Amino acid sequence: MNTAHSSRFFLPGLLLGALILLGLAAYAGFHVRGASSKPATQPGAPREAAALADVSAAERARIEAVVRAYILDHPEILPEAMQRLETKQAEGAVPQHRDALVKAFGNAVLGNPNGDVTLMEFSDYACGYCRKSVADVDRLIADDPKLRVVVREIPILSPASETAARAALAAALQDKYGPVHKALFDQGNLDQAKISAVLTAAGADMAKINNDANSAAVTKELQSNMQLAQALRVNGTPAWVVGDRVLAGAVGYDELKRAIADARQAHAATSAKK
Repeated sequence: MNTAHSSRFFLPGLLLGALILLGLAAYAGFHVRGASSKPATQPGAPREAAALADVSAAERARIEAVVRAYILDHPEILPEAMQRLETKQAEGAVPQHRDALVKAFGNAVLGNPNGDVTLMEFSDYACGYCRKSVADVDRLIADDPKLRVVVREIPILSPASETAARAALAAALQDKYGPVHKALFDQGNLDQAKISAVLTAAGADMAKINNDANSAAVTKELQSNMQLAQALRVNGTPAWVVGDRVLAGAVGYDELKRAIADARQAHAATSAKK
């Protein structure tokens, strides 16, 4: 085993063990101090409760000191731990919202509309990291003819974000979402003139665009997208959902490809059991 790689797992594992022991010690101390009116060994109590009473106050204090010292020496683990917790909570919400997540508005779909795996992206046209991720998505689609990509617009960064998002969704009702989506990102900083130029170049019916962009259907879609983002604790763009995984940020081609492969394998395994 390469210790250069295994040691990075050992220290967080040690911390986790210490935190568990600390929790046990605190719980045991609760009983030792008589805070509970019920004896830990009363009939029907969990067997663990009796063992917890054997953890002394001195042992608990020692564990607390170890944990405190470790955290002070390695404060970088705290944001990592929070990120993992948020990801776990987000992924726990995916099954409840899966149908809404993978359902496209109009033809707001990239890649194969009938693909076997759907990669869902929360996106904002004013987001530089979303712009950076366009090439990754294009490459994934080129390399994987069975990949379906659904884009959920969440315009949160600027007024131009919402104008562009509404225009793109209106274009989706004219089967022009793909070229409009890419061209809007190609423009960089957006304004009304650039957005109109993109739509005109795509051959969109501008009268219909103007009507649909402010329609109740488009407004409802944007509201629904924000609600989905909140349900999955998404607080920035881009963010991705594929299978049961939620990924935050411009994670790159390789990470997305691995997540897609995992989702495809899980889907195949589930189908084989039916």
